[in-house]
Amino acid sequence: MNKIAKTRRFPDARADIQETRKIPDTAQTRSATYRLAFADPDFLCRDELRPVRLQLELLKTEMALEEHGIESTIVLFGGARIPDPAHKDTAKTKTLAGLSKYYDEAREFARLCTLQSIETGGTQGVIITGGGPGVMEAGNRGAFDAGGKSISLNIVLPHEQAPNLYATPELCFNFHYFAIRKMHFLMRAKAIVVFPGGFGTLDELFESLTLIQTHRMANIPVILFGRDFWNKIINWQALADAGTISADDLNLFTFVETAAEAMAALKSSNGN
Repeated sequence: MNKIAKTRRFPDARADIQETRKIPDTAQTRSATYRLAFADPDFLCRDELRPVRLQLELLKTEMALEEHGIESTIVLFGGARIPDPAHKDTAKTKTLAGLSKYYDEAREFARLCTLQSIETGGTQGVIITGGGPGVMEAGNRGAFDAGGKSISLNIVLPHEQAPNLYATPELCFNFHYFAIRKMHFLMRAKAIVVFPGGFGTLDELFESLTLIQTHRMANIPVILFGRDFWNKIINWQALADAGTISADDLNLFTFVETAAEAMAALKSSNGN
């Protein structure tokens, strides 16, 4: 960046934005067509500019993670509605209250991962979550407990879109496009850890498994917390018995119950 600034031949784009604020206020300068294209939100939000917006969402996060030296991540997926055990009395169902134990497990797992990451310079195995409440909050909170950073990929929704208070501010991003957000979850992933959740968690899990199954992504550990939960909502064996997946596909993921078991599974998968 500094080298580019020293050898710049043309005006900086930000400088031109400042210059346009000094021009006389006339009918011509108030016209929307007179605005600089890159400083015109109305223009950038047009349907025809969707390809540009997709590229911007891909580049903004990628460039920031590069600048912070993030080389690999450990992905935490899980339900936004799973409560902190300290507040499980507010859960809407008895089942959700029972699942609150996974908040603590996610928090502890993220803490342990972050301690390992710090030992290696804080660029490897960085926790990444969706930045919202529930399991996502627990993941960011665990990294915060360890004194490290974590990445948050939020998305604009009618609800739950504000980042949790444990998200590292300089690594907290907001998205319009689910597809680009999911790309960033997986681009640096060295492991995918999934806690009980709803439609969003299922979507993230099955897209990840599909990419690994079809060899469109490297075969990395996929760890599922809560065997009883997952076996209750998904009949994995029935898929294999029907032939819609192969028997070997059932080996693409591992069940665990605790943070300690998950850490052991990661260690085993790395051949240590």
